Amino acid sequence: MGEILTSAQMRAKERRVMQAGEVTGLGLMERAGQGVLDETFRKFPDLDKCKAHAVVLCGPGNNGGDGFVIARGLFERGWKVEVFFWGKAEKLSDDARQMHDAWAALGPIHSMTPQSAGQGERPTLLFDAMFGIGISRPIPIECALSFHAVCDRASGDKKVICIAVDCPSGVDVDTGATLLRDDPSRANGDTDPRKIAERTDLCVTFHAPKLGHCLAELGRHPVAVVDIGLDAVPADAVIPPDGVTRSIPPVAPETWLKEVTGLGRGGHKYTRGHALILAGGVGKGGAGRMAARAALRTGAGLVTLGVPSEALAENAAHLNAIMLTEISSAKDVSQALEDTRLSSVCLGPGLGVGMETRDRVLAVLRATASDGRRAVLDADALSSFADAPEVMFEACHENVVITPHEGEFARLFPDLAEKVRISDPSKQGLGKVEATKLAAERLGATVLLKGEATVLADQRGASAIHSALHDRAVPWLGTAGAGDVLAGIIAGLTAHQVAATSAMIDLAAAAVWLHAQAARSFGPGLIAEDLPEQLPKVFRECGF
Repeated sequence: MGEILTSAQMRAKERRVMQAGEVTGLGLMERAGQGVLDETFRKFPDLDKCKAHAVVLCGPGNNGGDGFVIARGLFERGWKVEVFFWGKAEKLSDDARQMHDAWAALGPIHSMTPQSAGQGERPTLLFDAMFGIGISRPIPIECALSFHAVCDRASGDKKVICIAVDCPSGVDVDTGATLLRDDPSRANGDTDPRKIAERTDLCVTFHAPKLGHCLAELGRHPVAVVDIGLDAVPADAVIPPDGVTRSIPPVAPETWLKEVTGLGRGGHKYTRGHALILAGGVGKGGAGRMAARAALRTGAGLVTLGVPSEALAENAAHLNAIMLTEISSAKDVSQALEDTRLSSVCLGPGLGVGMETRDRVLAVLRATASDGRRAVLDADALSSFADAPEVMFEACHENVVITPHEGEFARLFPDLAEKVRISDPSKQGLGKVEATKLAAERLGATVLLKGEATVLADQRGASAIHSALHDRAVPWLGTAGAGDVLAGIIAGLTAHQVAATSAMIDLAAAAVWLHAQAARSFGPGLIAEDLPEQLPKVFRECGF
């Protein structure tokens, strides 16, 4: 999978290649500025023909140095260029100062104020090179106002296309949140830095996306990544416990999927595994049935639905290829799992919240703790421990994955949820990835935190993000039962004998990707029952 970096990891990579003598800081800055221009004109090809008018806003750090390179590149292309600078030249880094002086030999550098930035003709392009990935505090109000003053210049009727260098100014790239001021009276209208991201038409970053690029929409288009010559992690590498978050999907999802899951290989129904899905009582079996069908469609050789005795007739009327057995208590669960041919268990969808569900969860965790079998805990299986999450934590093991949405995560990990404010990305504090990693460490198992940006982490410290934003957005996936299907897909993938050698986080990551691909395959109007039926099409497209 491709790497997703924190700001500290990106700076460490840059230092490493410079210390090794492979490139200089000036060389990286030149490549970055040129890369932004190349990506801008690739995204908006008609602009390079017009030789029009651009404004570049440069800040006091190396992001500003990139901006001076951009200004020089535009000038050499024949563009009219205005440059505004926030800061003092003598305080720039040596590299940024050289780029500042190189531009100064070609054109003027204006002091950045809302008044000066608001004067003149409205430009075609505006480059935001004010503050990049290293920012740790809210940007100056004058910088935010200057950005909007350029966009809102009175003369000219052309639309200003806004390009962010590395990230829209004011965004914490480790969390995707915008760094806001403590005084809310000064953080509204054009002084609210979130509005810079809202007006950004393209964000161009370097070497690899950063966490925040994958956790929030930082503009109107997907983030473009420019190669500036740093060493890269192989795109199809399996997630290692090295602290670097991986992206889902990888560059070559078909190869990755085959290697991780064993899908597409030969075998009979027993080598493909037997998944047990525990479902609810009378009138509550729909969620379990959807999970079971998803497990079967995903490739489990056999799937059995376990339901209370009073629900047997109801479920028998709905099932054909899926087998049915009576499971009315935790004791029944333990007895069923004495059959070691049952290779994975999924419980939670439609199971009901309460002590009975809690006892069944604990029975599953005890039975699978020492023999390598996999367990998927979702929905009611998680909510049943809201008043005593430590009981579940103590029983969990490395072959378990839990799949909470944000509300369920907050009930299990209230301290982490309070710090991260998952539902409000404008809140500052602990990032979603870091919170998920801490939760996985506490759990001793894999945590799959669902959302538009789904974050996975395991007890080793490995983490991954599936970002369903921009051109990969699937808003119709927000429908009742979609999470039950995801739990079933994980159960189906983990049942396979080949999957026994794959880390739980890798299998869960594959399930998230398949789930989203199935939703994209169907399109708007999707309901949860449609998802399993799209999986064969997805598999064909993967070459299985």
